[in-house]
Amino acid sequence: MATHTDTNNMCAMKQILILLFLLLSLNAYSQEEADSTGTRLLSDITYKAELSATAGSGDHAPLWLHSNRFGLPSAKTNSGYLRGGLFRDASADSLHRWRYGYGLDVAVAAGHTSHLIIQQAYFDVNWLHGRLSVGAKERPMELKDNRFSSGGQTLGINSRPIPQVRLELPEYWTVPLTRGWVQIKGHIGYGMMTDKNWQHDFTGGTKQYTDNALFHSKAGYLRIKHEDYDYPLSLELGLEMACVFGGNTYNHPNYPEIENGKGLKSFLNAFIPGGGDSYEKGSVYENTEGNHLGSYLIRVNYEKKKWKSSLYFEKFFEDQSGMFGVDYDGYGSGSAWNSHSERKYLLYDFKDMLLGWDLELKEKRWVRNLLLEYLYTKYQSGPIYHDHNPGNSDHIGGIDEYYNHYIYPGWQHWGEAIGNPLYYSPIYNDDGMLRFKNNRFMAFHLGVGGQPTKEIAYRLLASWEEGLGTYRQPYTKKKHQTSFLLEGTYTPQRPSLRGWSASLGLGLDSGDIIGDNFGCNLTIRKQGVLTRGHKR
Repeated sequence: MATHTDTNNMCAMKQILILLFLLLSLNAYSQEEADSTGTRLLSDITYKAELSATAGSGDHAPLWLHSNRFGLPSAKTNSGYLRGGLFRDASADSLHRWRYGYGLDVAVAAGHTSHLIIQQAYFDVNWLHGRLSVGAKERPMELKDNRFSSGGQTLGINSRPIPQVRLELPEYWTVPLTRGWVQIKGHIGYGMMTDKNWQHDFTGGTKQYTDNALFHSKAGYLRIKHEDYDYPLSLELGLEMACVFGGNTYNHPNYPEIENGKGLKSFLNAFIPGGGDSYEKGSVYENTEGNHLGSYLIRVNYEKKKWKSSLYFEKFFEDQSGMFGVDYDGYGSGSAWNSHSERKYLLYDFKDMLLGWDLELKEKRWVRNLLLEYLYTKYQSGPIYHDHNPGNSDHIGGIDEYYNHYIYPGWQHWGEAIGNPLYYSPIYNDDGMLRFKNNRFMAFHLGVGGQPTKEIAYRLLASWEEGLGTYRQPYTKKKHQTSFLLEGTYTPQRPSLRGWSASLGLGLDSGDIIGDNFGCNLTIRKQGVLTRGHKR
């Protein structure tokens, strides 16, 4: 009988063979058309190879040694991987209206969630300012510094990429009739989670999990800035929303199996929140179909020739009341307990947020980047019942249970939080539960970076957190956790070593949430050009 690991490896090999077949087909086509699209697709290819090993002590690898790295480093104490990838950026076709890019990024790992990992496998088609992207691709966070931030709460860089079909406006595009002052970008995507077999292994088939769950995300960003004017102030606004839906859920406390919606209507309900989960059909408390969540983002930038400073804010929400900060509370009493009887609304407190500040000193060496963040998630619309009932007509929709859902696994992929790792991912759980056990916390985060010489750069990350657990399963007392990372990167400038680099990271955790952990990581990389572009 094949194991789940064998199944993962077979699926990964199929993806590789399909991509190789496409590349060979393009090569054959290019023999007939010397100046064809096929020829372009086989030019301007870059490569990247990486060898990484982590060793340490404790129950896990230190938080910042494995977090916010697209889910590839393992949370286990001792692990390693060998990684190789081929990439073509669509910008290589800058002289063409239709531009093509792709990537295949594969790792062989030990001490990880699987032994053969297809980290990236994607194909991009760009036309004018738009792009159609198909496959799994590492996508950076928006409106945050990916090197130093603790991470985005909705769309972060902490988990393995989710394969999807995605329409996007990847770079800011100036809106006509705004005199060059307003730019927009964004995306709409649908995909599928790939951690089905891992969920089986992690839960032992006895705890709640979901097979073949579908994924949807959308985001829009607006910037007010005129690049032709030497004006230092700019404003960026964003809205990110995502949803997990579809698939089948097993071992639910009330039903052994729940068949979730998968048809066209479910896809529409993922795009515009609506409908209801099949488990709740006909119920008085029918909620929106799927697990919806999102964030508001604001970033104010002030940039001069020698420095740049930004203040940014993120407001995370798990439901409609959290999104708008208001809920209807005008229900009747007695037999009319579920009827709208008066105009009465409840305003929620404005407490939960991520507030950050970063500074870039462009000409400094020892301290070039400085970042500070404050993250508060304790409120969650308040510690009270979720819905009104016949005995109490007040509707105070509290206990939002950030990152958790009663039908779907938490906001995770392959055990790692899709958003911010300070929620402490289910990969840390030793009971097979796919839940976030510490979603109510306050945290402070620091990031510092510099480049003392042309060959040596460093970054320092430090975070402190006070956790309360969850509303439904609170800690008996407050728990605390401190995590550090000091990482240096050496990039030799000698021509004979061009393309080589090495990073050494030392990580430390201390506390009673994820424990006391120490570890070091050594990563050696080689990257360069495999095929050069043709003259056009």
